[in-house]
Amino acid sequence: MRALIKKLIPRTLFQTIEPYGHLVEAVLANIRYGFPSRDLKIIGVTGTDGKTTTSTLIHAMLSESGYKVGLMTTVSYGTRENMRQNMVHMTTVSAFALQKRIAELKKEGIEWLVLETTSHALAQFRIWGVPYSVAAMTNVTHEHLDYHKTFERYRTAKVKLFKLAGSNLRGLRVGVANADDPSMPYFCAAVPNCIRYGINNGELKATAIKATPDGSSYTATLGERKLKIKTSLPGRFNVYNSLAAVGVGIALGLGDDQIEAGIASLASVEGRMNRIDEGQDFTAIVDFAHTPDSFEKILTELKALTKKRLIVVFGSAGRRDEAKRGIMGASAGKMADLVIVTEEDDRDIDGNGILNQIAEGAESAGKVRDKDLFLILDRTEAINFAVRQTKTGDTVVFLGKGHEKTIERANGENPWDESATVRAAIRAK
Repeated sequence: MRALIKKLIPRTLFQTIEPYGHLVEAVLANIRYGFPSRDLKIIGVTGTDGKTTTSTLIHAMLSESGYKVGLMTTVSYGTRENMRQNMVHMTTVSAFALQKRIAELKKEGIEWLVLETTSHALAQFRIWGVPYSVAAMTNVTHEHLDYHKTFERYRTAKVKLFKLAGSNLRGLRVGVANADDPSMPYFCAAVPNCIRYGINNGELKATAIKATPDGSSYTATLGERKLKIKTSLPGRFNVYNSLAAVGVGIALGLGDDQIEAGIASLASVEGRMNRIDEGQDFTAIVDFAHTPDSFEKILTELKALTKKRLIVVFGSAGRRDEAKRGIMGASAGKMADLVIVTEEDDRDIDGNGILNQIAEGAESAGKVRDKDLFLILDRTEAINFAVRQTKTGDTVVFLGKGHEKTIERANGENPWDESATVRAAIRAK
């Protein structure tokens, strides 16, 4: 079917009428697969950071509670019994792939679906025909301005998810939004009912927070209701992610025991704050963070937990938002003791040019090239170099690739496994 569309609508024409070319594709995809999501209850999760973790927490909570629920995220898709790796560098996949996957999951007996939903998919109508019942927002910060051009347009695209949930008369028409994010009012205005969560604001609050390198515990308070939440996911940002999942659980009418047990059941999310342990005397962490806000949050958390030096390895994708490169470089330069800049997914863009854009930001924060700032284009070499620099008590964090199983260069996609590469570097040392 997709091949037929490409014949009927040449790529140049498709791009010219974008996003309506995607809308045509979405309509045809729904017809092709018989509108597979029509009878499902869909929970959509959007935001700049934390979408995958929040979606996975919701899925774990519902699965523990006995729901027949599917999951689609940047990392994977499927059910608890049959989870598949998402091999493409796309969170909300193309319309035909999306509808095909939903049809497959429906055959496996799902009644609910947790769908990580991006601004691109919303702006391009790729999710046309998907009846969202509940919408959740993690945060909205600087990202994807290469496509959306302005922050306001980026935010407007994400708000569409709440509008879709709010207009679904067969759904719950509930939104769950981060009250500590300045954009929250735009989202809550788009749905009839909204649960606002946060640490500082909102009716659903996380209080008595206790954070350790191995996770967090806190009390989730909503009026007289108090839930004791424990999560194995470390970091203050994961307090927010788990609190969003709590909000969804409340919206669905789950009991306190169901929510508490569901959140606690998730041990980790691939490529998200994953510790690599080969018996070394330093801490090694792999994470997917690739936005200015996620950099600031994760480096702040790790700086506070690191006994000695904080070392960071990262890059920035080619053919993506250039404005964020210097910002991330400055953040790394400010927070880390040693900055190593490398490739991420350079694609057909000059990798050394990307590295220099990042390095300029790190230099603005006081870093000096070949002293505490190093530019190493090949990511394997950069990882090996970083590991060789470590000393007892240091923390080295590898950002930007996380779970991904390929790295995109000028010659196309190449096999990649960040965790395996880090493990090999540690063993070699």
